[in-house]
Amino acid sequence: MTDNQHPLSAWLLLGLLSLIWGSSFLLIKKGLIAFGPMEVGALRISSAGIVLAPFIAKRLNKITRKHWLKLASVGLVGSFIPAFMFAIAQTQLASGVTGVLNALTPITTLVIGALFFHQSAKVAQVIGIIIGLGGTLLLITASANGGWDFNLYALLVMAATVCYGLNLNLIKHKITDLAPLTITGISLLMAAVPATIYLFVGTEFVAQVQQPGALLSLVSVLVLGIIGTAGALVIFNHVVRLTNTVFTSSVTYLIPVVAVLLGVLDGEPFWFQHGIGMAAILVGVWFANRKGRSGLAGMPARDKSKNNATQ
Repeated sequence: MTDNQHPLSAWLLLGLLSLIWGSSFLLIKKGLIAFGPMEVGALRISSAGIVLAPFIAKRLNKITRKHWLKLASVGLVGSFIPAFMFAIAQTQLASGVTGVLNALTPITTLVIGALFFHQSAKVAQVIGIIIGLGGTLLLITASANGGWDFNLYALLVMAATVCYGLNLNLIKHKITDLAPLTITGISLLMAAVPATIYLFVGTEFVAQVQQPGALLSLVSVLVLGIIGTAGALVIFNHVVRLTNTVFTSSVTYLIPVVAVLLGVLDGEPFWFQHGIGMAAILVGVWFANRKGRSGLAGMPARDKSKNNATQ
């Protein structure tokens, strides 16, 4: 099936998915108005895991002893740790820039696969890695006067994409016998347990949520968790069923555009270096993805040679 043969519903859902994931960085920004980054990260994971719980309850009987540690690892590196890293990073980083840096995930996935999972990399993919890293350097050193001003908080976003890359490789190579919703739902639920305990026991969330003006932040993070994580998963897998992973992975290129546009509309600066860096990262991602790999952008995917693989 070629792209022009895909049904209209698939294109509409792809657009919706791009808006949902592209707006997640702005939602984090709004959540940080009333809450600290630790509260935002914990609430995001807690709400997503709880919402998915009813959908995966009947799937628990498919989980064997060999799966539990693997699923816990997926929940940790694929959801729990990145949620906190993104929230902490955005205390000092624009949401649009964060959204562009998130597009590095296909590159980190490729590098980790080559280094630790015996995957081969084509010359074009190596070129893509170099271009993408060059764009990243431009993006995280951009300043208003055109000079160099390295933002250390960008390293947290890059570390989060490394977590996503490790997560996708773990799923692709170590968990090939479970369905996408099973993997994501159960791993998120496992991550939600410590996140929920920490939210109510280890933070000032209860007191902060009662403060004037906290409603916008609360709604933003709940939307981020429920729709941006749990709901988007369902949409993504539905689009994959309607089309294929190559078509669906094009959302990788749309998310940064949405993130940047929303950031600019919210008053964030957009400098010349941002544009060059963003373009270089997307070109690098395109080169790195030329092999037609199925796992992209830290999002659910299916391994073409296996039954399923997802975040």
